[in-house]
Amino acid sequence: MGVLSRPEEVAALVRLKVAAGRIRRQIPPEAHWAFAYDMLQRVSRSFALVIQQLGPELRNAVCVFYLVLRALDTVEDDTGIPNEVKLPILRDFYRHIYNPDWLFSCGANDYRVLMDNFRQVSTAFLELGEGYQKAIEEITRRMGEGMAKFICMEVQTIDDYDEYCHYVAGLVGYGLSRLFHATGTEDLAPDHLSNSMGLFLQKTNIIRDYLEDINEIPKCRMFWPREIWSKYVDKLEDLKYEENSEKAVQCLNDMVTNALIHAHDCLQYMSALKDNSNFRFCAIPQIMAIGTCAICYNNVKVFRGVVKMRRGLTARIIDETKSISDVYSAFYEFSSLLESKIDDNDPNAALTRKRVDAIKKTCKSSGLLKRRGYDLEKSKYRMPMLIMIVLLLAAIILGVLYGK
Repeated sequence: MGVLSRPEEVAALVRLKVAAGRIRRQIPPEAHWAFAYDMLQRVSRSFALVIQQLGPELRNAVCVFYLVLRALDTVEDDTGIPNEVKLPILRDFYRHIYNPDWLFSCGANDYRVLMDNFRQVSTAFLELGEGYQKAIEEITRRMGEGMAKFICMEVQTIDDYDEYCHYVAGLVGYGLSRLFHATGTEDLAPDHLSNSMGLFLQKTNIIRDYLEDINEIPKCRMFWPREIWSKYVDKLEDLKYEENSEKAVQCLNDMVTNALIHAHDCLQYMSALKDNSNFRFCAIPQIMAIGTCAICYNNVKVFRGVVKMRRGLTARIIDETKSISDVYSAFYEFSSLLESKIDDNDPNAALTRKRVDAIKKTCKSSGLLKRRGYDLEKSKYRMPMLIMIVLLLAAIILGVLYGK
């Protein structure tokens, strides 16, 4: 019932459900498209929500693009595949997307379903326009080569970390910029800005997913750079032990501070977007990323369990992000929340403040700030039971009406 203590989040959740129902009715009827959008929902609920911001043609291209890269990532992540098998698949994956008869079973749960039915994704890919196909092929080829490189090496330095994140996420930024350009709705963004859009999201995910990744079976694959974590512990897995909590949090803060360096480029990229649907598609994940950085910063729970933005706040961000003013306002507020958590005794406190101040200065100088009142804490009050019941009934009724 916690979400009901924030009526603005309840309203956003209802509107999100209504919008999702509307989009579902626009999915092409063919079996391969039904599979693609169902699989998108299963492997990334958050991305499935964000992709709703795009128009039908671009939405189909981005859906296929995401599933192709998710399949490639599934091959990379499956630590049970011998390297002599895995490396050629990663390097040749861009060719396999043209072949509906290609099959390689790996991964687990929904990811195995994706791999076992990859012919459906290939069929959808082959229906895209040539410009979309070439953009997806190019990024898949480059990403596969980069993944193959890092299968055989550890992320030692911050430069290695940036390079790895470029291959698995910066190139996604390149690809999306090319897809936007192919529609004729956007100018082609500079590569360094597209790269930063991917790096900020990827680094946030790497930070947030520490515990899940370190506990992965049969063996973990970690991307926290040794150059950072070795300042605090002897082994990366030592960060999860309670006796190392102080050092773990300091290391975490170092990682978040590193991620914040990309925020300025992200703001510059988003401010140049012309099409509102493209803008919302890009802006919502970036706001989620700065919010997640604020949640993770100085938070030992990253090493104890799952740390993520609550559902109601996510819905509110999706609902309210409509203009660059909303982006500046969200970045300013979440940066301020992160700033309030800085401990002066933290080894990186001064650098963290400097990067937060730079973000806030950029946002403030836009002259477009407005108060959103975002918060990361649990509510300190409860709504009267009658109001809770009314809101719940409204949500149920609207969900039923729009689901038909």
